Amino acid sequence: MDRISKEQRSRNMAAIKSSGTKDEIALAKALWMLGYRYRKNNKTVFGKPDITFKKLKIAIFIDSEFFHGKDWNSAKHKIKSNQAFWHNKIERNIERDKEVTTFLTNSGWIVLRFWSTEVRKEISNVVELIIKNIDERKASIAVANQ
Repeated sequence: MDRISKEQRSRNMAAIKSSGTKDEIALAKALWMLGYRYRKNNKTVFGKPDITFKKLKIAIFIDSEFFHGKDWNSAKHKIKSNQAFWHNKIERNIERDKEVTTFLTNSGWIVLRFWSTEVRKEISNVVELIIKNIDERKASIAVANQ
């Protein structure tokens, strides 16, 4: 049994964004302020990453803990209502994340995945890791072009 009405639950779920979340915006702004230019939610890249550096083949995903199943083996027991639906949905999301990562990696992309709390609490570390990957990719491209 749900603690809130069906109508309220529907409004709550409708308000959840799939793109343009606070964490995505914070990371995008941090990168922009440092002079890095990117595309957000690029539909031309498989999996529609949250942030892409297409020329460098770097895809960045910011995953919410609930919908992408962080610590899923222990977290799935905390879901009390509509368990079958949520278990199927989240397990399929986890599977899809693996498929997207595998496809992009096999296509020569660097795939960086961050949990939304990681972006929120440790944004400087996240930005530093992204910049490191950008610099390494630029260096490898420069060596290949010589």
